[in-house]
Amino acid sequence: MDLSVRLEESWKLALSGEFSQPYMADLKAFLLEQKTQGKVIFPRGSEYFRALDLTPLDKVRVVILGQDPYHGEGQAHGLSFSVKPGVRIPPSLVNIFKELQSDLGLKPAAHGFLEYWAQQGVLLLNSVLTVERSMAASHQGKGWERFTDAIIRAVNEQTHPVVFILWGSYAQKKAAFVDRSRHLVLTSPHPSPLSAHNGFFGSRPFSRANDFLVSKGSSPIDWTLPDNL
Repeated sequence: MDLSVRLEESWKLALSGEFSQPYMADLKAFLLEQKTQGKVIFPRGSEYFRALDLTPLDKVRVVILGQDPYHGEGQAHGLSFSVKPGVRIPPSLVNIFKELQSDLGLKPAAHGFLEYWAQQGVLLLNSVLTVERSMAASHQGKGWERFTDAIIRAVNEQTHPVVFILWGSYAQKKAAFVDRSRHLVLTSPHPSPLSAHNGFFGSRPFSRANDFLVSKGSSPIDWTLPDNL
């Protein structure tokens, strides 16, 4: 893995030291080996860093931290919780839309394509950026976690205030070092159907994020999703 990989310039600068680390060479070797064995990896290579491409470092205003890409055919495209247009909306995202409607009165979108949020400064980051088809969590522990830790550190070091939305214990542990004296950290159970009723519903992350941004002189996020893709 090297800097010839498509990567938005502000992130390339912030993360340049990571690409020369041995763990990144090991990660690249692992991914190449998987492909050589004929295994299908999601998302496609050009979308590994899609979240970073859409949301430059200095434009990040909100971070929504996920764990692994979706492992179903045609789902993952590099943004946490998001799926491509025309793909069935996954259960966790259905619940996110329910909370969005309860919180802000926004009608659930007919699709799960979240790029509009990313374009406004919502970094939709997974902890692990690849997965083998139909094999959940298959690329955990291969090096991506260290790389995405560096991404979170880079955001934490920004001078402007950022909202970190951390759903579930995994995300909360991963971003435990975020400076809460400068940034807003919102935590709740994960929106998965297994846990959403334990405190995700009613947590109002979207209005709370916008209230914080406005209080710091920033514009709120428009959480609606356009139907005309």
